[in-house]
Amino acid sequence: MKLYTIDTGNFKLDGGAMFGVVPKSIWNKLNPADESNMCNWAMRCLLVQEGNRLILIDNGIGNKQDEKFFSYYYLNGDDSLSKSLKKHGFSEEDITDVFLTHLHFDHCGGSVKWNANHDGYEIAFKNATYWSNEEHWKAATKPNAREKASFLKENILPIEESGHLKFVRKGEPLMNNFDIKYVYGHTEAMMLPVLNCNGHQVIYCADLVPSSAHVPVAYVMAYDMQPLITLGEKSAVLKEAVANDAILFFEHDLLTPCCSLVETEKGIKVKEKFPLPSL
Repeated sequence: MKLYTIDTGNFKLDGGAMFGVVPKSIWNKLNPADESNMCNWAMRCLLVQEGNRLILIDNGIGNKQDEKFFSYYYLNGDDSLSKSLKKHGFSEEDITDVFLTHLHFDHCGGSVKWNANHDGYEIAFKNATYWSNEEHWKAATKPNAREKASFLKENILPIEESGHLKFVRKGEPLMNNFDIKYVYGHTEAMMLPVLNCNGHQVIYCADLVPSSAHVPVAYVMAYDMQPLITLGEKSAVLKEAVANDAILFFEHDLLTPCCSLVETEKGIKVKEKFPLPSL
């Protein structure tokens, strides 16, 4: 198994929303806000090469929304999904599987693109199977009022219409060395890939632990649907990560792709920060 970091660009979100009840006097030292209280975040994805399969985990915000939509999020940086794939010698046509941790727009927007006539949509990875799960798909296609703005039908419905959608069966890995943890605090049945790469465990944290600044258990986003559930799930995942000497892979940390953890008298903390290692 080989792993590649796929950087799709950066965007900005409200700092208070990203850190929940944590005061700005604390979180502003971790990710300083601009004059509008916005903090910059990565949209970092992961490419997994295993045998003849090339699996892309999440794919960023995409580029098909209108100018008004993108103006809310201040897209920035020189990276894009296509450029990052090309840097590693791949293209969209090479992707065999697209694994979607969940269907919020900043995680799945690159799944679908405009067609050639710019009057409709088509899937961006024409040779790939797209993986979600039945629980989450139902929540995303029939969203609650609070979460509705995060589930954009143009990111989701064309996948099913294409015939390329499949659901992961709960309790089953996607393939050898690719296990899945299901968590429910952020959104219904979000999936966290747990990869066994040459004897090392790598946990793709998605929005359970969006950045290294969110490792403290109480640092929970206001975006989470059930923050108390997140607290329990996060605590369990971090304890297991310490026990297994796992590497955490962060989707939204602007500066830190990965970290290791250590147990201290004051709880679990970041031990070392580093790029994705060559395992």
